[in-house]
Amino acid sequence: MKKTFLLFLHLACAALFILTACAKATLTTASVPPSETSVSSINTSAPQPTETIIPTPTLGIGSTIISEKDGATLIYVPEGEFTMGSESGSSDEQPVHTVYLDAFWIDQTEVTNKQYAACVANRGCTPLSSVSSYTRFKYYGNVQFYEFPVVYVDWNQADIYCLWAGRRLPTEAEWEKAARGADERIYPWGNDAPNNDLLNYNSTIGDTTEVDSYETGKSFYGAYNMAGNVREWVHDWYDETYYQNSPLSNPLGPDVGNTRVLRGGAWNSSVNYIPSAFRSWNYPSNAYIDFGFRCASSP
Repeated sequence: MKKTFLLFLHLACAALFILTACAKATLTTASVPPSETSVSSINTSAPQPTETIIPTPTLGIGSTIISEKDGATLIYVPEGEFTMGSESGSSDEQPVHTVYLDAFWIDQTEVTNKQYAACVANRGCTPLSSVSSYTRFKYYGNVQFYEFPVVYVDWNQADIYCLWAGRRLPTEAEWEKAARGADERIYPWGNDAPNNDLLNYNSTIGDTTEVDSYETGKSFYGAYNMAGNVREWVHDWYDETYYQNSPLSNPLGPDVGNTRVLRGGAWNSSVNYIPSAFRSWNYPSNAYIDFGFRCASSP
């Protein structure tokens, strides 16, 4: 009887040991929670930079840029057609014709004494033939008149300056479009008759004024003093009959000639010489008290 009891006890203990071991094995397996994400799918690399796309500015009327060379502000003239010439003007302004021009930039103001002096100081330009203006003995080189238009500059000096500044002289067609826009206006400001609040002309002041004068007299595109102040050299050779057979797209003027075109009236011009279609001319080596210029550039 005693042996039977001991055998039973031994078998019970063995069964308890097996049950305990199984319980422990089951708990150990269940203590590791199942993963919903595979280790191989986890991105452990550093975050990649996102490329920033800067949109290209849309150019249009009112767009401006600043020249790094001489600090000039240039205004944008969009591509397109405009009406060139005048039926009521001189014979060299006829026939009136439609011209297409590629887009271009043009100086908002005439080149100043200060800007031209910087070109001379950098040995890019030659000295002027005179440092005076009509009423000022010391005009060029005088800080008081730094922002006034340079005068006594011939065509060659104007051309060289624009090249030094990374630009060029405007063509005659570019100058006229920048002055009158595409709506056939007579003057830069429109069709209203000239007066002393719009421009410097008719010897009312008796000399030049600052290049950014006459805000209400600006052109359709925003250019100052395209009527009055100083007459401005342009690229073209002069030909009285050029309009009769000039190209209808981006005309550059005659291939050869003896004289160059000047555009815009001056401080001493009468009312007949300031319409935007008016043409004048002179020898490229001549420099006078009312000759100046502005530059242009292609996009």
